[in-house]
Amino acid sequence: MAARTGPSIPRYKRKRQRSLPRRLFGWLVKLILIFLIGSVIWVLAYRFIPPPITVTMIGDALAGRGVEKDWMSINQIDRDMVRAAIAAEDSKFCQHNGFDWDSIAEAARRNASGGRIRGGSTISQQTAKNAFLWQGGGYARKGLEAWFTFLIENLWGKRRIMEVYLNLAETGIGTYGVNAGSQRYFGHDASAMSATEAARIAAVLPLPKKRGAVAPKGFTRRYGSTIAARIGVVARDGLDGCVYRGTTAPANRTAPSVTKSSRPLPGDEYESTNPPPPVDDIDTSAPPAATEPVIEDTPLPTPDNAVEPAIESEPPPVPEEETANRL
Repeated sequence: MAARTGPSIPRYKRKRQRSLPRRLFGWLVKLILIFLIGSVIWVLAYRFIPPPITVTMIGDALAGRGVEKDWMSINQIDRDMVRAAIAAEDSKFCQHNGFDWDSIAEAARRNASGGRIRGGSTISQQTAKNAFLWQGGGYARKGLEAWFTFLIENLWGKRRIMEVYLNLAETGIGTYGVNAGSQRYFGHDASAMSATEAARIAAVLPLPKKRGAVAPKGFTRRYGSTIAARIGVVARDGLDGCVYRGTTAPANRTAPSVTKSSRPLPGDEYESTNPPPPVDDIDTSAPPAATEPVIEDTPLPTPDNAVEPAIESEPPPVPEEETANRL
C-alpha cells in the first residue's frame, strides 16, 4: 500500500518559490550596478566642480555651529601649505597609489598591541572620506573609503586630490579648508602663507576641534615647529612634485609688507624670526632642552607616527572618537 503524502503544492507555486532567490539575487546585482555607476558619475562630477557640501558640514550645520568655507584653486594656494600637508600627513603622497601599505600594516600592529588607536590613512583616503562619506570608523565605511580612494586616484589624479583635500579638510570648529582656516587664524587668505603658518594649520588637521593654530601650546606647538622644519625636506626631495607636474607652481607670494619667512604670529614670543633649519642640519648629539625637544633626522611622519608622544606634561589622552579625522 502506497504511503500517504501531504497535500501536493501546485506547480505554479513551486515555480514561484524556486524563482524567489533568483529574483532577490537579480535585485542585489542591480543595486550593486547602480551604486558602481552612480559613484563613478559622482566622482567624475567632482573632478570638475567643487564639492558643494559634505556630510561633516551638514553635521556642523545641524548642530548650530555654522559652516565657514572659501574654495581656493590649487593654483593659488601657497606651495608651503601643500608641502606642510605632505610633511605632516602623507610623506609618500606622490609615490603610492592611494594606499600606503607599510603605514597601514604598522598602524594595525600598534593597534593590536593596545594603547591609543592610530590610523594609517593617506591624504587620498582622507579626501575620499571627506568628500563622499562620513567621519568615524567601521568596516563598512572603510570599505567604501577604499572604493572611492581607488576612483579618485584613477579619475582625478594627485593634483586634484590635493586641491580637494586642502579645501575640505576641517581646520577648526565649523571651518573647512586651508583658505578659510588661514583667514580665521591669520587674517589673510592661503595664497601667501609663511612656513610657520602652513605648519600650524597642518598640525591642527588631525584634531581641528581640539587644537588651535594661534599661540598653540604643548604638543601642537612642538609638532607645528617640527612640520615647519620638514617643509624644507619636502622641497629638497621634491616630495610634492606630482602636484605641480606639467604645470607652473604658484609664485612665492607674501602678504603686504611682510617677509614670508619671518612673519610673526600672535602669541609667538617663543618663535625665532628665522626659518627653521632643514632636518639634516639639526644637531641631534646635544641633549634636548627643557622645553623644546630635539628634532631628529628621521623620515617624514605618516599618519600613524604623527600621533602625540607620551610626555609628562601632556594632557590626558584624547578620547578615541576624536581621532576620527585620521581614521
